[in-house]
Amino acid sequence: MEHDKTAGLILRARNGDADAFVELMEQNKQSMYKTAKAWLSQEEDVADAISETILDCFEHLDTLREPQYFKTWLVRILINNCSNIRRQNQKSGPAADPGIWDRNDAARVGNSAPEDNRAFLEYLEPLNEEDRRLMILFYVWGFRTREIAKLLHLQETTVKARLQRGREKIKKSFFPLVV
Repeated sequence: MEHDKTAGLILRARNGDADAFVELMEQNKQSMYKTAKAWLSQEEDVADAISETILDCFEHLDTLREPQYFKTWLVRILINNCSNIRRQNQKSGPAADPGIWDRNDAARVGNSAPEDNRAFLEYLEPLNEEDRRLMILFYVWGFRTREIAKLLHLQETTVKARLQRGREKIKKSFFPLVV
């Protein structure tokens, strides 16, 4: 059902229906935010990555071969845009590493994002950058480990091990008496 609706929206958007394209982006905006936030710490960079992704999707929607892979296509574009922004930030000077996420970011997210975003990002706080990304791709976007491995150019066993390690770290951090 979900794939049929997405395929219909893609077809309508390809035929010039701007409302269909907006609906596609609205369906994915929370996931795009969480994904970009895992790659970038500055809110301005997150907004830039999402904006650039929306523009890229709009301009290149006709290159999407299989509508059922829209989500994968969108995430790949978003990840590429986040990586480009990180590279630009690293070239622009010795500013703090944009990949480091701290409690100040949690407060900023809490002011501009819904409560569930803040809670979700707080759960991911004890994880390193790579493990946060995997958790978002797995739990937010719903990608399988095989798909994540392909997206990030990793072995599937590496993805599975990092997900397990991340779950254990979250469990130890937030539920120390249960472990």
